Amino acid sequence: MSQAKGLNLALQGGGAHGAFTWGVLDYLLESPLVYIEGISGTSAGAMNAVIAADGLLEGSEDKARDALNGFWHSISRAAMLSPIRRTPLDMWMGNWSLDYSPGYLGFDLLSRFFSPYQLNPLDINPLRDLLEAHVDFERVRQCPYLKLFVSATNVRSGKQRTFRREEMSCDAVMASACLPFIYKAVEIDGEAYWDGGYMGNPSIFPLMEECDSRDIVLVQINPVYRDKVPRTAAEISNRLNEITFNAPLIKEIRSVAMLKNLIDDRDLNIRCYRDTHLHRIDGQHILDNLSISSKLNAEWAFLQRLKERGREAAERWLKENLEAVGDRSTLDIDDVYL
Repeated sequence: MSQAKGLNLALQGGGAHGAFTWGVLDYLLESPLVYIEGISGTSAGAMNAVIAADGLLEGSEDKARDALNGFWHSISRAAMLSPIRRTPLDMWMGNWSLDYSPGYLGFDLLSRFFSPYQLNPLDINPLRDLLEAHVDFERVRQCPYLKLFVSATNVRSGKQRTFRREEMSCDAVMASACLPFIYKAVEIDGEAYWDGGYMGNPSIFPLMEECDSRDIVLVQINPVYRDKVPRTAAEISNRLNEITFNAPLIKEIRSVAMLKNLIDDRDLNIRCYRDTHLHRIDGQHILDNLSISSKLNAEWAFLQRLKERGREAAERWLKENLEAVGDRSTLDIDDVYL
């Protein structure tokens, strides 16, 4: 560990596409070249983070990898009972999206006219049950090996709230993953919360301000750029979703860039901002051809496919950029975000 380089991870949300992030985590936890000091996560990124933290406290990086595998496997098993599944034709053609699934289309139509308060008054959420079964949150709150930051959006104020490891709970993670057209707002301390992606997907500043490691690796699963202008209703909805959930991240990274430039120009010695190195593991070319509906596809073969692509992306990034860790940024902010 003394020779390993420290990293902080910023994990985006994205439903089943979070299996790509699972693969990235799996490879980085396996590698003796790096260790993870802190994770900031939103939605599926938050779930990956707390599962990893629980596994680390249970024993080791291998335990964390086993915990992640078990969690995603449980999601897949639970989804076998869901009516939202691919059609036989999609299966035959190797199409992982659910755009033509009767279950998906029916649910999408219902959600346009009825809220979750009407459709699901008892607030039944199998994902909450899975999370509670797989994570000992009391243990996570005591985990000394990992700093955790989970973002949610306050419904009334529209402000971001960041839950730290010491206050982590199942409610905090479910708030971070609460899509308002699917679930009721999650109540915590008298406040209602929706998905953190609306205000921080994920939040970068806590990693800069509260972690010793100066290198932040953004694991981005929502494409920033697309060549094709959307034409169909499904394509337009998908692109709007991507833009909406990338917007807070782009603003935050622009703020980081402006702050670093300001510090350099005025020769200020604010180390946590000045010395931050930004990196990115990008799933765009892998996830480009997947529509928004595939974020609800939890088939094990699909999740395994995304996991392997995540491992490959992490391996490629580490081989190309390990030397830069601790020395400089490898993310070209101007090119990607400005």
